[in-house]
Amino acid sequence: MKSDYKALITAAIFMLASGALFADEVRIVDVKVYCTVDCRFSVTLEHADTGWEHYANQWDIVTLDDQVLGSRVLYHPHVDEQPFTRSLSGVSIPDSVKQVKVRARDLKHGYSAQEFVVDLP
Repeated sequence: MKSDYKALITAAIFMLASGALFADEVRIVDVKVYCTVDCRFSVTLEHADTGWEHYANQWDIVTLDDQVLGSRVLYHPHVDEQPFTRSLSGVSIPDSVKQVKVRARDLKHGYSAQEFVVDLP
């Protein structure tokens, strides 16, 4: 019986610790894309911004082979506005590209492990 409790406690500690490792990374909640000649991306992010030292500061549109097509720099924290959406217009997409990835970063941790793949219209 004691070993069952030890296993349960170990599993709980592992889950809490692993959640804490990723808790501070920026999370991409949604991406909407509208294309005519060029494309407009509206990206919704969620991040536990704490102020000027730790906030979500950029998101990028990249090809599946990591060629950057556009970046939106975020110049200030969004402490009281979570999640939040910002847009980037005028993104030129090569005709051969049918999907792109969106990646996001924060000042403290850099790029999040999460990438959001989007089918282009």
